[in-house]
Order: sequence, then structure tokens, then C-alpha cells
Amino acid sequence: MSSHANDTHTPSTYLVIGAGGGIGRALARQLAADGATLYLAGRNPEGLDAISEETGGTAVVCDATDFEAVGALMERIKGEAGKLDGVAHLAGSLLLKPAHLTSEEEYRQTIETNLTSAFAVVRSSVKVMGSGGSIVLMSTAAARTGIANHEAIAAAKAGVTGLALSAAATYGPRGIRVNVVAPGLVETPLTARLVSNEASRKASESMHALGRLGQPEEVASAISWLLHPAQGWVTGQILGVDGGLATLRTKARA
Repeated sequence: MSSHANDTHTPSTYLVIGAGGGIGRALARQLAADGATLYLAGRNPEGLDAISEETGGTAVVCDATDFEAVGALMERIKGEAGKLDGVAHLAGSLLLKPAHLTSEEEYRQTIETNLTSAFAVVRSSVKVMGSGGSIVLMSTAAARTGIANHEAIAAAKAGVTGLALSAAATYGPRGIRVNVVAPGLVETPLTARLVSNEASRKASESMHALGRLGQPEEVASAISWLLHPAQGWVTGQILGVDGGLATLRTKARA
């Protein structure tokens, strides 16, 4: 086992990108409770300020699709904290449209927000991690099973999965682990409009074998687990935290 995996005395330093979102906030709380040093990044300063004040993390406004800005953030963290133990990339969007109704601009924004930003984060974080570290990217159950009207987001998130698997192979010899969490439908501000209608909510719940939507804390717990150095032998994995959405089909509920 690497020395990185055995280093339980020095608090870990983690970067959460998309920390102002529902899952990002939940993850920041969980990591802070474990005593981690946190850098909380995103595009919305209001949301970042609130969660940074709550957790004691450092808020950084950063557009994760900007390669130069992401690289500068990684270098800043290494300069201030002396190391970067893990990164959770949670920046994302949700576009539910069939391909023929999706504009070119919508498609490009979906790819930029979800896939390009993930690539930028992997590209820059491995430069400052040295030997050892953990990168967790966010995919979706819709990239693992065909769900109608998800073409653009499924394409982007399937790209994230491919990126993670290749990076896990490339940087594994350096002790850098790269994994993916693939949620089902989770109750967050991003999905609020989708589940605010009772009929739509019931339809969404019925697609999940457990018969309910996910909670941010449940997905955050999986991300936190993958970030932790105790999982030093887990890499190149796609962890479905999706209530069974991607893999199970149950009888219709009464």
C-alpha cells in the first residue's frame, strides 16, 4: 500500500467543483465533518459563500470549462495547502430533449458544461497531485441505459465515463485513482422543476426500483468514500447510486 494511503494524520485537501449545487453542498459538509481542508469552486459566488462559511472551506469562483482558470486554481491550491489529495467534479447541467428538438447551442453548452469541464479538471489536477490522489467525476444512469429524451446529456456523460476509464489507466502507475459516480434522479435545485409536478414526480419515482428519488447526501456519501485514501485500491469504477435505475426493472407499481 502506498504511503499516500497510509497518511491518516495530516488532514486531506480536497477540491469540490460545483460546490454550490445540492450534491456539492452535501459533499462539502461530509468532508468538513471529517476534518478535511476544502476548496469550494463554482460559478455562483452566492452559493459558494454560503457553503464555505458553513464548512470553513475556501470559496473560489471558477468556470470549470476554462482550461487556464482551472489550471491556475490547481496551482493555487498546491501553493497554499502544499498538496491536493482529491478532486470531485460535480459541475453539470440537465437537458431533457430529443435530439431533433435540441439546438446546436444547447448541445454545445451541454458538452462544455459536463464533458469539457471534466477534461479540464483531470488535465490540471494530475499535474499537481504528484504520486497519489483521487479524482471523482459525475456521470448519470442515463449514460448506462437508454432513457428517452436524454441524447445530449447522455452523450456528454458517457464521454465523462470514457475519460475516467482512460485516465485511470494512464495515471494508475502514479497512484492516482479515477472513478465515476452515476446517479439516478436526485432531488436538488437542478431537478426541482422536473419533480415539482406531482404526475412527473410519480413517473420518475416509478422508474427507480426503490420507488423513490435520491437525496444529495446519498450521492455525496459515495463520492466521499471514493475520495478517501482508505479506498486506495479502487480505480476505474463506475459506481451507480441510482436506486436501481440503470440496471433493474420491476413490476409496475399500483
